[in-house]
Amino acid sequence: MTRLQETPVTPRTPRRGWPGVVALAAGTFTVVTSEMLPVGLLTPMGDALGVAEGVAGLTLTITGLVAAVSSPLLTALLRRYDRRPVLCALMAVLMIGNLAAAWAPDFTTMVAARVLVGIGMGGVWAIAASLAVRLVPPASVGSATSLVFSGIAVASVLGVPAGAYIGALAGWRAAFIAAAGLAFLVLVAFAVLLPSLPAERTVPLSGVLRLFGNPQVRVGLIVVGLLVTGHFAAYTYIRPVLEDVSGVGPAMVGTLLLLYGVAGVAGNFIAGAGAARSPRATLLVISAVLAGTVLLIPALGGTLLMAGVLLAVWGLAYGGVSVSTQTWMLAASPDAREGASSLFVGVFNAAIAAGALAGGLMAGGIGVTSVMWLAGALAIGALLTTATGRTP
Repeated sequence: MTRLQETPVTPRTPRRGWPGVVALAAGTFTVVTSEMLPVGLLTPMGDALGVAEGVAGLTLTITGLVAAVSSPLLTALLRRYDRRPVLCALMAVLMIGNLAAAWAPDFTTMVAARVLVGIGMGGVWAIAASLAVRLVPPASVGSATSLVFSGIAVASVLGVPAGAYIGALAGWRAAFIAAAGLAFLVLVAFAVLLPSLPAERTVPLSGVLRLFGNPQVRVGLIVVGLLVTGHFAAYTYIRPVLEDVSGVGPAMVGTLLLLYGVAGVAGNFIAGAGAARSPRATLLVISAVLAGTVLLIPALGGTLLMAGVLLAVWGLAYGGVSVSTQTWMLAASPDAREGASSLFVGVFNAAIAAGALAGGLMAGGIGVTSVMWLAGALAIGALLTTATGRTP
């Protein structure tokens, strides 16, 4: 094991803690919204930058891959610094990236801007995920962690649609300007609402990578990879699946996805409460429900009612994945929480890219509903890994 150098730890500050937790939730909302913003803006972005929609979609892939690589590197590089100024600096990088994306005159500049967004996102997510335990009393850690991760769930419900709406009203560049403005507000909130948070321990990059040797951490990362890859393999292509299986139109697809998103927010808090008591039991339920739901959609999703029910259950289950797996990771590595969080963020974002790629290959080679079988198989793999692996 890597020798951990102890540094002073700030005491929990309950009276200031909850406002800080809210600021962290706003931070996770902002970074995930910034990452996913191109989803609703691909057509006008591609037209303005002179590239096809498929090429414009690489702006999402690039951000995820940069976040996957940068999160462990930044955690190690910035390990000795107070977390409050570090979070402010990373949010400033995110803000500059969004402003550069709004200004971008060509695709090359847009790629550079999205690299900055990926750096800011990877750093903020990795650090923010591990701070709830330092901001509130021990009895409230589960609720605080759920609140921090609610920013991710809410971003999928409100952030991306809001960006698309702003883009429709004022142009796609205005959506990136709005994201930059939000990042600035969160930066101010970090500076005002977070207490001083000196680094708890200094763990170099070699120490972060050695966490792979911890069997509990390794199991947690495998479960994250399986669940997230499977989810995005299916969810990326949910619109054509619904149109093919249920025969619903574009307007109704939007309504169904909103239902999915609202259920996901609820699932985040329900799973957070369960994971605080038993991460393993919570992940067993989540994996089993996800596997059953995605496998049933091709068979039972032929009516609007059943499609809506299955999507709501899917959202409820997947909404708990982030908070449950993060709780597992923190419990598995209490002496290196930020290092474990950085690996978590890296695997999570790499799995998003892998899922979208695998889903595309399956949909193009076998048929669009095959993505559901792939997602179900990976969820079953996560179920078996959780059941047989070392638990924190």
